[in-house]
Amino acid sequence: MMQAIQSGPCALRRTLFAGASGVAVALSLGAGAALAQTAPQTPEATTEVEEVIVTGFRGSLAQALNVKRNEAGAVDVIMAEDIADFPDQNLAEAIQRVPGVTITRDAGEGRNISVRGLGPDFTRIRINGMEALGTTGGTDSSGGTNRGRGFDFNVFASDLFNSITVRKTASADTEEGSLGATVDLQAARPFDYPGFTLAVSGQLGWNDLAQNADPRAAMLISNTWGDGKFGALLSVAFSSRKALEEGHSTVRWQGGNVGSGAGAVNAFTPRLPRYGILEHDQDRLGVTGSLQWRPTDRTEVSLDLLYADFSATRFEHFLQSPDFSAGGAGGRAGIVVVDSEVDSNGTMVYGLFDNVDVRSESRFDELDTVFTQLTLDVSHEFSDTFRVKGFLGSSTSEHDNPIQTTLLFDHAGSDGYSYDYRDNANLPMISYGFDVNDPASWTLSQIRLRPQTADNTYETAQATAEWDINPVLTLSAGLFLKSYTFETTELRRDPASCGLAPTGNAEGCLPAGVAGTPISDYSRIVGLADQWDIPAGSTLSWLIPDYHAADALFDFGSFPMSFIPSRGNNRSVEEDSQGGFVQVDFDTAMGAMPVRGNVGLRYIETDQYSTGYTLAAGAPVFTEANRSYDDLLPSMNVVFEPMDDFLIRLGAAKVMTRPGLGSLTPGGTVSVSGNNRTVNSGNPLLEPTRATTYDVAFEWYFAPESILSLALFKKDINSFVANDTVTAPFTGNALGLPDSVAVAACGATAGCSPGADWVFNQPVNTEGGELDGFEISYQQPLTFLPGVFRNFGVLANYTYVDSEIEYPNGTTNTLTNLSKRAYNGTLYYEDDRFSARVSGTYRDGYLTQVPGRNGNAIEGVVDTFNVDASASYNVTEELTLTLEGINLTDEVATQYVGDYNLVSVHHHTGRQVFAGFRYRF
Repeated sequence: MMQAIQSGPCALRRTLFAGASGVAVALSLGAGAALAQTAPQTPEATTEVEEVIVTGFRGSLAQALNVKRNEAGAVDVIMAEDIADFPDQNLAEAIQRVPGVTITRDAGEGRNISVRGLGPDFTRIRINGMEALGTTGGTDSSGGTNRGRGFDFNVFASDLFNSITVRKTASADTEEGSLGATVDLQAARPFDYPGFTLAVSGQLGWNDLAQNADPRAAMLISNTWGDGKFGALLSVAFSSRKALEEGHSTVRWQGGNVGSGAGAVNAFTPRLPRYGILEHDQDRLGVTGSLQWRPTDRTEVSLDLLYADFSATRFEHFLQSPDFSAGGAGGRAGIVVVDSEVDSNGTMVYGLFDNVDVRSESRFDELDTVFTQLTLDVSHEFSDTFRVKGFLGSSTSEHDNPIQTTLLFDHAGSDGYSYDYRDNANLPMISYGFDVNDPASWTLSQIRLRPQTADNTYETAQATAEWDINPVLTLSAGLFLKSYTFETTELRRDPASCGLAPTGNAEGCLPAGVAGTPISDYSRIVGLADQWDIPAGSTLSWLIPDYHAADALFDFGSFPMSFIPSRGNNRSVEEDSQGGFVQVDFDTAMGAMPVRGNVGLRYIETDQYSTGYTLAAGAPVFTEANRSYDDLLPSMNVVFEPMDDFLIRLGAAKVMTRPGLGSLTPGGTVSVSGNNRTVNSGNPLLEPTRATTYDVAFEWYFAPESILSLALFKKDINSFVANDTVTAPFTGNALGLPDSVAVAACGATAGCSPGADWVFNQPVNTEGGELDGFEISYQQPLTFLPGVFRNFGVLANYTYVDSEIEYPNGTTNTLTNLSKRAYNGTLYYEDDRFSARVSGTYRDGYLTQVPGRNGNAIEGVVDTFNVDASASYNVTEELTLTLEGINLTDEVATQYVGDYNLVSVHHHTGRQVFAGFRYRF
């Protein structure tokens, strides 16, 4: 019987980790009780207090906790341990230590974050005080090219920043656009350091799957002159990484008859059962520059520059059968079922087949993202009670994917093809019935060329004034202007070059000189580096198209290209927003109880202009759409301190997030990619997602550098944007598109027709729903323990989130990207010479699409538990040796479809270890 995707070892690791955390909590509570029983000193007694300076990882935790305590809103902070030394290799992986934050990965490293159950599109990122958006490209299973509002953290080296602040409650002086959180990334400035500062670091990494060395280096130099009135800083970070990703995937599962006549079997089967190899080669360069000028004690000017270049190449190789995802005699109906086993859920977990087409697919991508940002920040105090600030900024993220070429080798009508999931639901046995390494077995069937871009630009101007009315009240007000532009393009092979209609599919059209070239001239053999737990009998090496050899022979750059076949990805959005805010901050007392906080109002007008292409009489028509809307967003944050070291926080606000960029196009696209047939249409009249949020938190700072807290939150989502997905024949579609459009898009693709199943997607507004949850956080250095144990410390947190959203198909489920449970913990040791820590991070499974495609109720990702560790040794005050381990358990983020958790992607990327040094002058 087909089993649900298993995570037994993960559960065991979680149990062990939770046990260790429980012991640490018990120790802290015991220590608290012991302290409570200690007799107080008499007033006459005097105590000589020794000043203890805390540095390193423990020092960064102490600084972050101090910032959290003094804020009016609910925030969490991560500080750099040392100069140009952030606690994690990757920004997203650092932020996941914060309560309520979970991440998604691409090629084994963090890419996007979700906060309190709300996905990347609901979180705003500010860099050096300015909203920004950096995007890149990923594998199809990790989201592909980012054409949304979610921020790709893997664009940036973590060494460029010295603090991250996650703001979970809204205030009037914070930019709108977030339902989850506003995350501030702050790069270093010269006034952060006293006088001349120089630090360098270097590391060499090793991945046990890729079996290669990965270098990393960083440098920061800073100085101040003129009695600290002028400062300059430059930092540079570079890393090079070769990652290998291997495993099994199906894309999705699909129901219906396999075979025809009396031998037909009605069951769910994998659409593209396959093993795959993905080779990533990435270079990341980051540069920050900062000039600061303090002409007087009352005036400060800061000019900050940030530059990042994330360039990569990626190969994707798959050996698969396309027939199970195609209809008609050329697909499922043409397969001969020799033997099969169907479990009680209607899933064909084993099959032996004849007349099955087999495909060797190889894709090559060249990718580059260049991010630049320039900001000018000026502040001046006119008096002790009145001050003003001015801010100007511009940022640009340009993602270019100039080469995305896929070559397909096909073998028709193989007998003896089989797959078997009975022994392993994630890693089946697959055999193909012929010699897959023989060039004579293959013919070239398709050449796909799909270069694309995605550019984002922000320009911001704002001015604020603050007036201390009295020692209790401060009034602040501000005006702002913001312009945002998004533009994306994609080209495909020109149908006219093959005598096809303008909207046709030319990818199966082979020029005469190409079709006549022997396969052996442009092919090579690849194989999985790790046999893993793959059952015996599986074919794990095969012949693939060799992209570089094929390009040298055929010159793909000379092929005619057109935007028309991919017109849906040629679109833009412009948003101009303006408005202002007023806010009152207070710091007073109710009797003997200190009370502080803020209350304010933010007003925004948004003018939206979007473009795209629609079809008229089979030809693309450029289409524009304009709309405007406004929002009035009140907010309140209050902090009560009913007793020393115990805080109660209350927060309430109205918030909004603008619709996803892909949803706002007035156009659409009809696309065929192999056996994936999709129709996507936009909706430029979508309303933003709006919500009312409520927060309450209890924070007990029971010992120095320590906290035990409980935070409760609730979000009433009044309007929500969801994707309405329907799988149906093209003929008679609700959009009114004629069958001729499908015929042109299909071209010569086998099994593609207006009568086949197509996936129709359109974003719509729904009534929303509720989201609520809680966070528990604990942090403490265990200084009350005897001897060497006093150098240990613990930090841990647990988050629970639940939601109920009604989707367009009438079903009710949780939000996509929402994990109900998440927790992480770190046990660390630190003395004057040696420092070490181990961290574990758990994320519950979550949904990625509701409803799923191809008749599946849902699509999602199973739970994961990642373990990382690091250690350092101070050889001298200047020189430190470092050792870091990432993903030490080689965790697998498995994707699935349907109520029975049928595997769609099961890839691993191996363990990574870095050894290196830091030197401070």
